[in-house]
Amino acid sequence: MNKVNLYRKRIGLTQIELARKVGVARQTINLIENDKYNPSLSLCKSLARELHTDLNALFWEVEDERQNT
Repeated sequence: MNKVNLYRKRIGLTQIELARKVGVARQTINLIENDKYNPSLSLCKSLARELHTDLNALFWEVEDERQNT
């Protein structure tokens, strides 16, 4: 499961709510969550802020995690 999706669900936001908070379309959130879109650094920072975490927790991939997905 994508970490954006995981953190979003943990705090109870819908894709639409998160999209509005960071100023993008819901489809953009969907693409990010499905690993089909690489967000800009600015958008990454906004996502981390709204999801109450940091960039490393949200986007850093550990070698073992990539092998298991």
